[in-house]
Amino acid sequence: MYKTKELPAPALTHMLPWVQTASDAPYFITENGANWTPIGQNDAITWPELEGLFRRKNIGEADRYLAWLAEHGVTCLRLMLEYAQGEHRYFENPAGTFSQNMVRLWDDLFTLCAKHNLRILLTPVDTFWMWKRWQYHPYNRKNGGPCAKRSEWLICPDTLAAVKNRLSFVAERWGGSGVLFAWDLWNEIHPAHANGRTDVFETFINELSTHLRELEMRLYGRCHPQTVSIFGPTLQEQPAAADVIFRHKMLDFASTHFYDAGTIDNPKDTVASAITAGQLVREALSHLPASRPFFDSEHGPIHAFKDKHIIFAHDFDDEYFRHIQWAHIASGAAGGGMRWPNRHPHCLTPGMRLAQKAMAGFTDLIDWKNFRRKNLNEELTVSDRRFAAFACADGRQAVLWLLRTDTQVKRPDRLRSLDQHAPGIPVEITLPGMTAGHYEVITWDTVHGRAVEKQFVQVKSDETLHLHLASVVSDIAVAVRPA
Repeated sequence: MYKTKELPAPALTHMLPWVQTASDAPYFITENGANWTPIGQNDAITWPELEGLFRRKNIGEADRYLAWLAEHGVTCLRLMLEYAQGEHRYFENPAGTFSQNMVRLWDDLFTLCAKHNLRILLTPVDTFWMWKRWQYHPYNRKNGGPCAKRSEWLICPDTLAAVKNRLSFVAERWGGSGVLFAWDLWNEIHPAHANGRTDVFETFINELSTHLRELEMRLYGRCHPQTVSIFGPTLQEQPAAADVIFRHKMLDFASTHFYDAGTIDNPKDTVASAITAGQLVREALSHLPASRPFFDSEHGPIHAFKDKHIIFAHDFDDEYFRHIQWAHIASGAAGGGMRWPNRHPHCLTPGMRLAQKAMAGFTDLIDWKNFRRKNLNEELTVSDRRFAAFACADGRQAVLWLLRTDTQVKRPDRLRSLDQHAPGIPVEITLPGMTAGHYEVITWDTVHGRAVEKQFVQVKSDETLHLHLASVVSDIAVAVRPA
């Protein structure tokens, strides 16, 4: 059993409804039946905006930050329970004894998130820094912990028991709150965590999932959604892992990390990364049960930042970010994906916050809980080859995004971004598989977050939707819904 000094449980004066998966659509709803879309990014308890929570050094700063996020349409933060880059943010130290300062930090964070209507996708272990700094970690047997080697995390019975113990503590203390959106049971599960094996993934996930579900059912009579994340390129090296990540019977939604080499992890322009994101979403959806949600829970220029020590200029990074998030949602994923900042300091730019706000406004145009989307990136047709096109639809609703590819201009930093002052060009779009009837079509400015035009179109018996857009300068999003 876990040990810690007794601290009174946090008093949540703002209770949020729990989030759950929709019953018959690959998206999320609240327990009240309202559509809910994960819009947010990865954050960390040691990064500038939240570091003031530790030892309650500056709760006001964190409060103002979370209020600012809520004002920009952010609904969700992905956070790791501890951040093991240094020695002072271990959740347990020694193993099995929970840090009073960390428990208080999370008490305060749950209270503040409830106040600002924000939710948390929570993962119990920071596997990246835990791996790199294993010699110092409390779970290392040399430090009194349960595990002899970092390559045995997933196959060591004592480590499994320790992780279950940690999850029990968290579920009992904060699991009753709607602030907890979902569990990411293990960050970037990898064969290296199991002596190079993938066959143990299913059993390991089953153990953690069953433990949590039984505990939450006993405590609350219901369960928070669950996922397990994976570093995207690992799926190419270990295709058998797809069975677990996408189709494990105990998981409620799927999440991968979009770090495609050369486009997303080290971009040279803002177009190729978006095209790759659309391809990765389409591939992920091909593995999934039809009603299981999917989203990318980490992406960003990790190779450029970590290995090449590049921090992109705000205007380039803002456009790269904005393009990826629209390729993501238009291809059929939930929300815009969750950026790992990969900046110094680890903070999203104001321009990225405006992009999130623009997407938040667009999400109100679709009834997600009744949207049984299929990816149509390769099925729709566009009259002009100067566009990359992304779309998903279910016969009654559709989301589209068009991206110009011909107006990239070379910048002083040798990167390429779109010319926002290029002459607009007209485009015709043909979307198959729509039910005959009348539709409202809303075009959306992804930069300023506003409707540009509304038009009404009729789909005839050929079940093909024909759209005409008079002038597209750089990109445009489109929502289609019954009139």
